[in-house]
Amino acid sequence: MIILGIDPGTAITGYGVVEYKGNNFKLLEYGVIRSAKSEVLAVRLNKIFTGINEIIDKYKPEQFAVEELFFNKNVKTALSVGHARGVILLAAHLKGLKVNEYTPLQVKQAVVGYGRAEKKQVQFMVKAILNLPDIPKPDDAADALAIAICHGHSHSSGLLKF
Repeated sequence: MIILGIDPGTAITGYGVVEYKGNNFKLLEYGVIRSAKSEVLAVRLNKIFTGINEIIDKYKPEQFAVEELFFNKNVKTALSVGHARGVILLAAHLKGLKVNEYTPLQVKQAVVGYGRAEKKQVQFMVKAILNLPDIPKPDDAADALAIAICHGHSHSSGLLKF
């Protein structure tokens, strides 16, 4: 099964595509979709929407996982991430993909085994699980891969109904 994991953001949206077969993960691609703060919000959101569509068209994922918006003390940041999540969810929906959402706590629990794990611990485990020579960069891409891994573990555990 091919899983697309997304770490939403307006400036940087991370994505990770993995194949999950027989309790093993294989990296297919990871990266980020960037937009400049100087661009109008509609242009930035279109870049994210277009980028997600291109990734879906290229890899044809069977599963789609995105980080859930969690409470943020900075309201402006939360609204910005909410806008990005909106176009990401729309892209998945228009391609016929069911959206699976995970909190940062759930991702850490699934990848590290501890819901309060540090970011570096999650990144190290992503590197180990995917058998990579280095930790994926930037952090947003590593986070997206962690979300995809979380979904694979959740799917295989039978916690989700498909």
